[in-house]
Amino acid sequence: MSFQETKELVEQVTEEKTLSIYNLIVDGGPGGQIIIALLFVLLAVALYIYFERFFAIKAASEVDKDFMNQIRDHISNGKIESAQALCKNTNSPTARLIGKGISRIGKPLEDINKAIENAGRLEVYQLEKNVSVVATIAGAAPMIGFLGTVIGMIVAIHEIANSGGQIDIKMLSDGLYTAMTTTVAGLIVGIVAYIAYNHLVVRTDKVVYQMEAKSVEFLDLLNEPV
Repeated sequence: MSFQETKELVEQVTEEKTLSIYNLIVDGGPGGQIIIALLFVLLAVALYIYFERFFAIKAASEVDKDFMNQIRDHISNGKIESAQALCKNTNSPTARLIGKGISRIGKPLEDINKAIENAGRLEVYQLEKNVSVVATIAGAAPMIGFLGTVIGMIVAIHEIANSGGQIDIKMLSDGLYTAMTTTVAGLIVGIVAYIAYNHLVVRTDKVVYQMEAKSVEFLDLLNEPV
């Protein structure tokens, strides 16, 4: 055997042992391709929501450290309108909560607290907008991948049943590829979405805690003796 023939044989063996992700998807058959496409769409949706919410929550958490000191000075000096203007010019959930409380100054403290709580619920709802979709994808993606696994096994069993007792691995390849690739894809999408969801929840909780702390500080300010 010449050197050239040996080289070609080695290349052929190497090519046979190398399997790209693209080949796995293509060899998975129509059923596997549909499942993979659906999982890819779910991954894109989860990532879009994650980054959109991440930057929104990050912006909501950025509050001027001197904000409450300015509010304290305005209220202490009786400049209610100046305090309201400061809240309107500050684009953050905390500022909107304090602004809601300032608009109720003169009413019983319980009414002010209730107004702040109601406004807080709306702010939390805005922060958590579409986050539940990421949680749904985290739970649904592995199940969709498992559906592809079941479809692949059905295809494989169907090929065995029609083989007339002569089982050929090549005949089973489409079903087996579908079973394996969809399971892996579903787990990957589910894991990514799960991590993204939990990270958003942690970030949201920090903003909620910040709002609660500033609200308590504002109510304490109203309770201070004149």
